[in-house]
Amino acid sequence: MILKIPGRKTIEIKDVVFDYNGTIAIDGQLIEGVDKIINELADDINFHVVTADTYGSAKKALANINCKVVKIPKENQDASKLDYLLKLGKETTLCVGNGKNDQLILKESVIGIVLIQEEGVCVESLLAADIACKSIMDVFAYFKSPNRIKATLRN
Repeated sequence: MILKIPGRKTIEIKDVVFDYNGTIAIDGQLIEGVDKIINELADDINFHVVTADTYGSAKKALANINCKVVKIPKENQDASKLDYLLKLGKETTLCVGNGKNDQLILKESVIGIVLIQEEGVCVESLLAADIACKSIMDVFAYFKSPNRIKATLRN
């Protein structure tokens, strides 16, 4: 996905990194419709789910979804997520999360989107993000209607 945002440099999104719980899942359960939309968009964008898997349900829930699942240690999750982002390339990666452990990736990625869903949002992560959305479905809508991101981020 190529984004020509007025007042900014042109951005190419190759990868999307999601946190799992609080982002594409609530209380360990995948949010309805996430599987279908990721599979629809996966021909054009590489999706990654980076999680400590608090509920132990991520691998099974994502088994039939076209995304890479990366389980990280429960300790130093923010640093583990940042390391993963840097290996992918922060200049072409959009990150989505809501927790304190997402703050670094939201700040360092080319576009950081914080979600304010049922789990809530860490204030530091909110301030580190470029965009705040009320639903993961709003994030997916950006891929189908990229002018929404342009309208939100233009100068």
